[in-house]
Amino acid sequence: MTTIAQVAGVMQELLTVAAQQLARETRFTQRQSKLTGAAFAQALVFGWLANPHATEEQLAQAVAVQGVRITPQGLTARFTWPAAVLLQRLLETAVSHVIRTPRPALTAVLQRFKGVYIQDSTTITLPDALVDVWRGSGATPQNPAVAGLKVQVQWDYLSGQLSQLVLQDGAAQDRNAPLQTSVLPPGALRLADLGYFSLPVLSAYSAAGVYWLTRPTVNTLLWTADGQCLEQVAWLAQQSADQIDVPVLLGKDQRLPCRLLARRVPQEVADRRRQALHQEARRKRQPVSADRLALADWLVLVTNAPAACLSGAEAVVLMACRWQIELLFKLWKSAGQIDASHSQHPWRILTEVYAKLLAMVVQHWLLLVGAWSQYDRSLFKAVQTIQSQALHLAMHLTDLSQLVDAITILAACIAGGCRIHKSRRHPRTFQRLRALQADEACELGNLFVLSTDNLAKS
Repeated sequence: MTTIAQVAGVMQELLTVAAQQLARETRFTQRQSKLTGAAFAQALVFGWLANPHATEEQLAQAVAVQGVRITPQGLTARFTWPAAVLLQRLLETAVSHVIRTPRPALTAVLQRFKGVYIQDSTTITLPDALVDVWRGSGATPQNPAVAGLKVQVQWDYLSGQLSQLVLQDGAAQDRNAPLQTSVLPPGALRLADLGYFSLPVLSAYSAAGVYWLTRPTVNTLLWTADGQCLEQVAWLAQQSADQIDVPVLLGKDQRLPCRLLARRVPQEVADRRRQALHQEARRKRQPVSADRLALADWLVLVTNAPAACLSGAEAVVLMACRWQIELLFKLWKSAGQIDASHSQHPWRILTEVYAKLLAMVVQHWLLLVGAWSQYDRSLFKAVQTIQSQALHLAMHLTDLSQLVDAITILAACIAGGCRIHKSRRHPRTFQRLRALQADEACELGNLFVLSTDNLAKS
């Protein structure tokens, strides 16, 4: 597991030695210059980490922290294609480092697995001039040159590690994402939404000893062991029980062995689901299928995890944990502003996107050593603390012992006050997990309702 000293060492190596080397390789620096690749990268990462709305004037002040004086106009001139490539290469290098929490938060249901890997994506709109770099979706005959960037993330919720961060064209399908073929350790659990549903992928993970938990698509065929086809909507309509846990075979051709877990949702949840389906249909100007409307009465999951490893109630709560990656993206966009820029210059904007994503990776490392051992951690509060200390960290980046001390103090501040309060009406994720661990049956009803609400948004 990673220590503060190791995080400090990786940060220093990345933003000094690696930045200098990549600056030469990308031709960001072609001659002797007072603004080195390291000073440029440090100023952008820590400047935007401290203030995601920082202007060139404020970034020039962040450069001054590195002992380099440059005018805002001089800094603006350095936002070129090589600058964007430099920050992209640094981002790729950062993600290659394995940073895990030193003390995973102990929750029995999570500890059964060799990692709980959640994957999802978020999209960033780019100026259309960058369409040859990143092709976006939503092109029309009137506007065929649409640019957009999709950020694919795989996150081990047990250790906190960002195991994958991959950039793709905004038009790329999640089902074809590189994350689909990433190698996971045997005994791990994979959680993903319907955009990643693929029977060949699930079959490959089963063969590798990896557990998975997902919702099936509406048209996925289910079979009994004796070859009887179970059409989801019609079969569920015949069930009198509110909770179902039966072995099935998944897919027309794959016949993948798994469990079908179905829970009838409360009427108010079903009504909200149907309302959301109608709203989506109006937005897309498409009709809602009768099958999707009928399935709104049920939460349907499939998993290859045996009942001894994952009960039906645990599966519902764990599947709702997938929502945590949506909250991570929300944190990156609201607090980190990874999709916002006050500039109109394409290369300046792309450089900013890469730098802010790199800042989010660095921020995540700091969260792991400062907050991940707390089961009731508040990442939002912790990020506010990190932002307030970002330039202080930058000032000590060249002295490893001082950087270790600075991160140690930061981690203590996060551990001391960045907690999220319990809520009786809207239980937090840590409350749901701990309720399972304590077998607090009186709370499980509320947890089920709230979990299905989250799943309806997936």
